[in-house]
Amino acid sequence: MKKWTLILLSIMLVAIVSACGNKAADNTAATGTTEGGAETVTLKVGATAVPHAEILKHIQPVLAKEGVNLQVVEFTDYIQPNVQLNGKQLDANYFQTLPYLEEQNKSRGMTLKAVQPVHIEPFGAYSTKYKSIDELPDGANIAIPNEVSNGARALILLANNGLIELKDKTNITSSVKDITANPKNFKFTPMDAAFITRQLGQVDMGMINMNYVLEAKIDPKSALLTETSSAPYANYLVTREDNQNDAAIEKLKKALTSDDVKKFIEDTYNGAVIPAF
Repeated sequence: MKKWTLILLSIMLVAIVSACGNKAADNTAATGTTEGGAETVTLKVGATAVPHAEILKHIQPVLAKEGVNLQVVEFTDYIQPNVQLNGKQLDANYFQTLPYLEEQNKSRGMTLKAVQPVHIEPFGAYSTKYKSIDELPDGANIAIPNEVSNGARALILLANNGLIELKDKTNITSSVKDITANPKNFKFTPMDAAFITRQLGQVDMGMINMNYVLEAKIDPKSALLTETSSAPYANYLVTREDNQNDAAIEKLKKALTSDDVKKFIEDTYNGAVIPAF
């Protein structure tokens, strides 16, 4: 009987230790020590590949010297970086504009926080069939992002260039239902923002976020239309409410807004990405 009691106690002890281990693994901002004994903090930051992940990887050595082990988790979509940050699988993300974040917080019941603007990526209109906006024919099929923020951004760019009219060109949630005049009878095809570059041959023009333009190796200067730098679409470092003031996040903010990063952005992207600090 004693033998079986000891076996059961051993099993229970193993289960408790395992449970504690799993709980610790859920805390993404994990701590450790360097070889010299100094404490380090691991930050997991979600980002789209270009330019966000590239910029984050550029500052990894700087943060390492300050005791921050920056792990960059790359995504190909705009949904999971927020879902995983909200679920504490990430400590921060860096890929989105403030209007997009606000729309996602509202629609998904999240309270994520924009803590630092880093850069601006001018949104543009691209075509493999036409070399100027004047060549775009009546009834042209235009691909636009299928979510509220970037879909509105596409329509506002068209309206600002006199191609359509909207009820309110300052409304960052405008949709095709808000078009009040469409003199060239354009047809709008909503689709996932990440796929528009791949579908350019199937439409007459695509309204594309700059990060996807760069990933697809499309020349940003080939845009038929481009936003001005005054558009309210800086890309932000985003955290949760519970960690927005953490020391490691402060170090990340400082590194992302350094003179070194400003120079890296300017030298690497030749105006396709503009520092916002």
